[in-house]
Amino acid sequence: MVTHTTHHVDARVWAPRAMSVELHREREGETQRVPMVPDGGGWFVALAALAAADRYGFVLDDAQHPVPDPRSRRQPEGVHALSALDDPSEFSWSDDSWTGRQLAGSVLYELHIGTFTPQGTFDAAIARLDHLVDLGVDLIELLPVNGFNGIHNWGYDGVLWYTVHEGYGGPEGYRRFVDACHARGLGVVQDVVYNHLGPSGNYLPRFGPYLHEASANTWGDSVNLAEPEVRRFVLDNLAMWFDDFHVDGLRLDAVHALVDDPDEHILRDMAIETDARSAHLGRPLSLIAESDLNDPRLILPREAGGYGLTAQWSDDHHHAIHTAVSGEAAGYYADFATRDALPTTSMRGFFHAGTYSSFREREHGHPIPVEVPAWRFVTCAQNHDQIGNRAAGDRLSALVDVDLLAVTAVLNLTSPFTPMLFMGEEWGASTPWQFFTSHPEPELGRATAEGRLAEFVKMGWDESVVPNPQDPATFESSRLDWTELDDAGHARLLELHRELITLRRTTPELTDPSFAHSSAASAGADAAATPESFRMLRGPGTHDARGGLVAVCAAFAHDAVMEFAPPTGLRSSPRAQLLLSTADARVHVDETTGVAQLELPARSAAVVRLR
Repeated sequence: MVTHTTHHVDARVWAPRAMSVELHREREGETQRVPMVPDGGGWFVALAALAAADRYGFVLDDAQHPVPDPRSRRQPEGVHALSALDDPSEFSWSDDSWTGRQLAGSVLYELHIGTFTPQGTFDAAIARLDHLVDLGVDLIELLPVNGFNGIHNWGYDGVLWYTVHEGYGGPEGYRRFVDACHARGLGVVQDVVYNHLGPSGNYLPRFGPYLHEASANTWGDSVNLAEPEVRRFVLDNLAMWFDDFHVDGLRLDAVHALVDDPDEHILRDMAIETDARSAHLGRPLSLIAESDLNDPRLILPREAGGYGLTAQWSDDHHHAIHTAVSGEAAGYYADFATRDALPTTSMRGFFHAGTYSSFREREHGHPIPVEVPAWRFVTCAQNHDQIGNRAAGDRLSALVDVDLLAVTAVLNLTSPFTPMLFMGEEWGASTPWQFFTSHPEPELGRATAEGRLAEFVKMGWDESVVPNPQDPATFESSRLDWTELDDAGHARLLELHRELITLRRTTPELTDPSFAHSSAASAGADAAATPESFRMLRGPGTHDARGGLVAVCAAFAHDAVMEFAPPTGLRSSPRAQLLLSTADARVHVDETTGVAQLELPARSAAVVRLR
């Protein structure tokens, strides 16, 4: 940690496990060791000890080698090397007039900097921002960018939370990216990981009780949130993204793995600090939780006993869409391979809301109060987890044809929720997105590869289809191929996504956040099988005969005919307008009865205004 003065900065570090601490400083080719003095509460300080071009680290007790600053802002030579300074005030921002992007009504776009472009840098991503503006995206959600060991990684193996990976462009490259996004009207949501640290380069336990060794999660020891200084370490990092990098929101990874007092949970503290900064900056700031708990407490107002987060991911809706279009029913998809899964998630947000989950072998989840606005749930048809955690990292485009990809797009972008796209989804990218790592340590690399292979073989997968995450080809094959946009099939799907986002923006029923204003049903001969067709009514017209009403309809394996009766007792001319269709859909209104009839070919979808 550094504190800036006019020309030099103080070096500070919290190291309650050390009896003595020295500042290791390299300046103009000379190496020096500067004693640090106790500053109370386990902190050590060396006043005005660092200058802009210095490289530095901390030597704990009688250790021979320095280790990086836990709050390091730059690691030019990697997470095991010396730290460097970063002065946010030196960047010339051009976003003074930026008023932000609220989550309500927005469309998110999730991307990984390392595979979004061939170059894999922030500057290269800037060159592709106009594509996202043309698509109609509002907010870009970046996968984690903090310091990890190696040259490429998903980002969830980070060990230095205050840094930005140098290979992407470091902190200055990140600021250029955010500034360029704001100049184009795009907000930025940063994915952050506070529930664990990666397996290489984590020196935090040598400084203090950062980890709760008695409580581990899937990825390692839990973060010790009961320790006030560790709690402050997390909250200061949250503030850094808003203050020093001007981001518009944070996506909080796997919050179910944060072990804390439920009544004084750190998520509540995060929301309080974020709301305070939003009020000060005069623009909306969002916190979006990833959670598999199906617990609305995360997003309920603090006044109602909730944590007050802005939104949370809802995997249930993804699973329902996926099974409906693909027919897959293995693993956690088994619960969703039923006729009522898609209507249930469309109307209620969660499929499991205190109901039995065959995958978990227990009851799971809690119901969402009907008063909660649906936009507080971020949903998708594809994301980095749902693609990358498949054995082969294959996208939906490898499972279904372009017609069903078009149906998927309609279901995703006309839902009552906040929809998100995964990079390349908008054109049906054929490139996989596989799990890749680049651990320099041979033993760690081998253990990672063998562990992943064993996991999928245990589930019955052919080991030949599971790529080695350490193989550079696995990373290379996961890069987007932008030349696919020249193909007619890909171009058709891209244009459909543009039309859908425009339709969403210009049709108020499609952004209506009221759960009470959505009614959905599926048809099919077998309730225990995926649906043959699906319809969803959106808008106040579901309850008010004079209110606007739009129907979103899909036919899967077979042609479908759907009828919509006029409201009882309302005298008006029969009306039905086809707003969008993915195939040759036809709408007919019986002038005598006022019944509207929609004819949908198999593997197609349509949006119809009924009134």
